[in-house]
Amino acid sequence: MVTLKIDLSNKVALVTGGGRGIGRAIAMAFAQSGSDIVLIDLDLASAQKVAGEISALGRKASAFRADVSRKVDVDETVGRVLDTFEKVDILVNNAGVIVRKPLEEYAEDDWDRVINVNLKGTFNMCYAVGRHMIARRFGRIINLGSIMGGVALPPRASYSASKGGIIMLTKNLAAEWAKHNVTVNSISPGWIITELTTNYLDQEDVRRFMLERIPMGRFGQPDEIANVAAFLVSDKASYLTGQNIFVDGGWTIQ
Repeated sequence: MVTLKIDLSNKVALVTGGGRGIGRAIAMAFAQSGSDIVLIDLDLASAQKVAGEISALGRKASAFRADVSRKVDVDETVGRVLDTFEKVDILVNNAGVIVRKPLEEYAEDDWDRVINVNLKGTFNMCYAVGRHMIARRFGRIINLGSIMGGVALPPRASYSASKGGIIMLTKNLAAEWAKHNVTVNSISPGWIITELTTNYLDQEDVRRFMLERIPMGRFGQPDEIANVAAFLVSDKASYLTGQNIFVDGGWTIQ
């Protein structure tokens, strides 16, 4: 009998950038499927609020403040997580930042901040948690890419470079770690309505430009990313690794 019920019982999931938006939606979806949740965010108050919502569902949840761009911060925090939960079965690298301006107007710090948080941060988390997963011979990793990791949309050079790097890091780690029963996939969202995108997408010229280029004619919702994430970390996707899945209403098919 075929069933698509997602069961993440007895799993521990770590989600970076879990205090809002897509990260929060993923954490909530995992919790509703039975997983205990660890949230890592620079905004500890937001992460603690989400942890409270998850606890109300009857799941164990904790929030930690960490800067994923700093390896020492990541190593220390992952150590604390393992002391508390004893294991991490699922890792979702969602934390990210963006700079929107022409490259010729960049300061060096503009480039470094985006690359360090998005790409290096993903590497730092995969490195710290991946070794633990390899030792346990089990792990499910999702890295958040973007449509701009596959197609250009100026002026976002550093963001596109970081997301393209994440997609290729995903493929390489999947190839390296498959023998350890660790799957690594990426999800590349299109235009999703979150706290951070609402004001931008509400601008009439921006809204019209985007919607004209989305075949489905609408923006996405965080839950539509979370549903894909829940599938990817479940036993329903046990033979799926090294893939980048665009969840974009058709933006990248044109």
